[in-house]
Amino acid sequence: MSKPSDANDWQIFDIPKLMEKVVGPEPRYHEYLNVPSMSSAVYHLPVGCKDMQSPHLEDEMYVVLEGKASLRIGDKEHEVKKGSILYVRANKTHSFFNIEEDLTVLAFFGPIPGTL
Repeated sequence: MSKPSDANDWQIFDIPKLMEKVVGPEPRYHEYLNVPSMSSAVYHLPVGCKDMQSPHLEDEMYVVLEGKASLRIGDKEHEVKKGSILYVRANKTHSFFNIEEDLTVLAFFGPIPGTL
């Protein structure tokens, strides 16, 4: 992560370097941005693992950087792959499953409602 001269104004991130932070045979999560208006992380789920997340207080978007899996949102299932962009409303139950190829996503979270 680069360190700007004024951390509240801007930051530049390198996707390959972020992906290096989560490489490995276990699920890994690395938050690289956390400011009042949003946060973001890179999340890696290897083939065959279980996604153990619970609903979030914030709206969330995922960008699939690599891999192939399914995403269950409520009672609906959706196939996801490299290039997919996914939106999940706050407090909605969701999880990745049937991970066929190691899955790496960028996750973007909006602010918790009422906190700004």
